[in-house]
Amino acid sequence: MEVNVLKEEKNIIEIELKGEGHTLANLLRSELWNNNDIEIASYNLKHPIASSPILALSVSKGKPKKAIQEAVESLKAKTKEFKNLLKKLD
Repeated sequence: MEVNVLKEEKNIIEIELKGEGHTLANLLRSELWNNNDIEIASYNLKHPIASSPILALSVSKGKPKKAIQEAVESLKAKTKEFKNLLKKLD
């Protein structure tokens, strides 16, 4: 995966998630909405085979890149917790 910053301003960022599809973009968008400082979190995928998702984010305070980093860290923790729960099923 490659991440390209397409637009970056004080409280807005748009990034392209090259090589990804709906799965990661939707998961990240959903996790971003858990942050109370998020005003807008959405993505657009023009074509599922011929394009990459563009994630758009606007924050009321803080920095958009930091909000994305926090969402990724939260998803990593949740994934680790889920993995541990699955191990208990064996």
